[in-house]
Amino acid sequence: MNKQRIALITGANQGIGFQIAKELVARGLTVLVGSRNLEKGEAAAKSIGGTARAIQLDVTDQNSIAAATKLIDKEYGHLDILVNNAAISNTRATPDMKLADYFKISMASNASLDEMRAVWETNVFGVMAVTQALLPLLRKAPFANIVNVSSGMGSLTVNCDPSTEYRKMFGPIYPASKTALNAITVAFANELEESTIKVNAVTPGFTKTALNNFEGIETLEQGAAEAVRVALLGADGPTGKFTATQGELPW
Repeated sequence: MNKQRIALITGANQGIGFQIAKELVARGLTVLVGSRNLEKGEAAAKSIGGTARAIQLDVTDQNSIAAATKLIDKEYGHLDILVNNAAISNTRATPDMKLADYFKISMASNASLDEMRAVWETNVFGVMAVTQALLPLLRKAPFANIVNVSSGMGSLTVNCDPSTEYRKMFGPIYPASKTALNAITVAFANELEESTIKVNAVTPGFTKTALNNFEGIETLEQGAAEAVRVALLGADGPTGKFTATQGELPW
């Protein structure tokens, strides 16, 4: 069955998205490598090889989303797996700025509203727009999985626990965008619970990527592992869950 399954990963030309695409190709799926810049997407697909194929997709551009949806419908007629991976963490941090220093200028009391809007446009509204557009194609699959790549930083339960080491870094820009993404995950999961579409959120952990200026401590393979596992769940898999490789997380 995997050989006929079609997966789309947004933001897959680098980082965790690239690794997810690579691993799904290795498991025999046809993988559409979503990338805002088609040339970068094509380079990534070429590097992955096999059944990887680049597709231009900017999750903040409705025309781009519509064009990608039309292409998938024309070429494949359905979609089995959607991994909403594309995300940005900020718009102001400089290459030499440490995460701890950036968090100091992005707390609730001093966060830039323009930056917050820009991050949420990709991390929240982008996921909404892409998922809404592709739902008709996901419904055409025998069963389908939607995987939203979230973050442990988005858990309200964890951030309300005084024993949580990084709770002081919870702010309204990136962390809260993942809280909103979790809420969207629950909303879609509840709406679609009687359908053959499963909707789940995963956290990759603190993975070394451009998103955190490569300060992460986990490898791409470790960061992609849970998204790959959930993407490959069968028709009897769970829905409305938030998980890491260590197990289920609280919302």
